[in-house]
Amino acid sequence: MTDKYTAFCTNRFLNCGGKLLDINTSKVMGILNLTPDSFYDGGKHNTLSAALAQTEQMLEEGADIIDIGGMSTKPGAELLTIDEELQRVIPAVEAISDRFPDAILSVDTIYARVAEEAIAAGAHIINDISAGSIDPQLIPTVAKLQVPYILMHMQGTPRNMQQNPHYNNVVDEVLHFMIDKVNHLRSLGVNDIVIDPGFGFGKTVEHNYQLLDALDRFHMLDVPLLVGVSRKSMICRPLGVPPAKALNGTTVVNTIALSKGPAILRVHDVKEAFELIKIWEVMQASTSQ
Repeated sequence: MTDKYTAFCTNRFLNCGGKLLDINTSKVMGILNLTPDSFYDGGKHNTLSAALAQTEQMLEEGADIIDIGGMSTKPGAELLTIDEELQRVIPAVEAISDRFPDAILSVDTIYARVAEEAIAAGAHIINDISAGSIDPQLIPTVAKLQVPYILMHMQGTPRNMQQNPHYNNVVDEVLHFMIDKVNHLRSLGVNDIVIDPGFGFGKTVEHNYQLLDALDRFHMLDVPLLVGVSRKSMICRPLGVPPAKALNGTTVVNTIALSKGPAILRVHDVKEAFELIKIWEVMQASTSQ
C-alpha cells in the first residue's frame, strides 16, 4: 500500500495453493459466517445458497479473500466440536470452491482436522484465533500442509476472554507473544505467516486502542499484518450503538489502521473497505510525488 509498509515487510506475497496474493497493496478479507449465533450476522448465511450468494456479492464488491467460519467466537461463546464444525464448513468450502474457482478462501478454525479437510476441499489459508493453544496438532498440520497461516492473539477463550482482561502492558505483551510464535512457526518451516493482534479477544476498549495506536511496532516481525475490527465493541461502546449501526465507526478505525500499514482488513462490509483502500492509495500516490 505505501512505501512505509513495503519497507517494513519483505515477504509481500502469500502463496495460496499456487495462487500468489500480492500484498504490496492492502487487501480486503470478506467475512462469511456460517453460524446461527455470530454477534453481527449470525443466521444470515448458514445455508449453502445464502453462503454462495454472499460470497458472490463480496467478490463483486472487491474482496480478495473470503474468510469462512463455522463457529461463533463472540464473547461468551462455547466451542463447537470438531464434527460440528466440519459439518458446517466443509460443504460450504466445496461449493464455493466449485462455483468460484479463482477465489482465495480462508477457513477460520482452531482444529487441525478441520484445517486439513478444508484445504483438501479447496481452501487456501488457515485463520486461527487460538494460535495453536486449543488443538496442539494445528500448527504442525499447517506446517505439513505448507499453507498460509494467520496467527491471532487471544487472552483466554471465547467463553471467558472478556470477563476480566488484564495486562501490565498490552502492546509489549502481545508483541512478545507474536515474536515467540512467529519464531516457532519459522522453525517448523511455515513460510507464509500473517499476524493479527486480536482486537476484542481478551481486551478492554482501552487495550484495543492502545494496540491500534502501536500497530506499526508489529512490523519488526517482517510479516504481513491483519486488522479485524469490523463492528466490534471497541467501536460500538464509545459510540453507544449496536453492531448494526457501527459501519461508519468501523470505517474510521480502519482508516486509522491503514496509516499503520496493515496488509489485510478483515470486514463484514467489503464495498466500504474496498473504497476506503482505493481512496487511501490515491492519497498516498499523490503525496509521494
